[in-house]
Amino acid sequence: MKTSASKSAPLDDQGNSFHAGEFSDWLKGFQSSLREGTDNEVACGDCVGCCSSSYFIHVGPTEKDTLRHLPKDLAIPAPGMEPGNLLIGYQPDGRCPMLGEGNRCTIYSHRPKTCRAYDCRIFAAAGIAAGGNDKSTINQRVKSWKFEYSSETARRTHRSVKRAAQFIREHAKLFPGGRIPTDPSQLAILAIKVHSIFLDSPAEPQSDERIVREIVERSRSQA
Repeated sequence: MKTSASKSAPLDDQGNSFHAGEFSDWLKGFQSSLREGTDNEVACGDCVGCCSSSYFIHVGPTEKDTLRHLPKDLAIPAPGMEPGNLLIGYQPDGRCPMLGEGNRCTIYSHRPKTCRAYDCRIFAAAGIAAGGNDKSTINQRVKSWKFEYSSETARRTHRSVKRAAQFIREHAKLFPGGRIPTDPSQLAILAIKVHSIFLDSPAEPQSDERIVREIVERSRSQA
């Protein structure tokens, strides 16, 4: 999520794009954050799309610092999860109740891990939207993110992430139970996890069923 509360992300020469960083570097950093649970550094600038797009925010029972600074009446038990897991809801206009005056998070230094991990560049990487009309602000930002490429390998890697997301969506019926992630964030993350399957053309053509099995195996090994 945000690297700061006020610093604006740089624009390109035309003033209409936000620099998402060099793709290979970004991908390595995001994969590391998935493994280690570290924060994602995103140059959000003045954008508060993720804070105003009707997201439920999960707060785990071990997030003691966040829980101490969170008004108790704003969180509800998370359905289907172990006791102690909570969700912060959103206001009728889609805004997080912790988003205060001047669009500043009132608990920024104590925000949940969900907020620290959020990076809307995953949608730009996977070539998908963040959601429907309630995610219009994020979708606009996603369209504005522009990655840089230090090599042709970086370009091929980005294409492989997009191919993974496209394949998963187009072959949902082949997955166990015909189920794939319905949440765009989870779909993008899955595409990032299994993108190497689509990085190079295999010596022999693979069936769609074989590719699906590889995706399932790869996703389970990285769960």
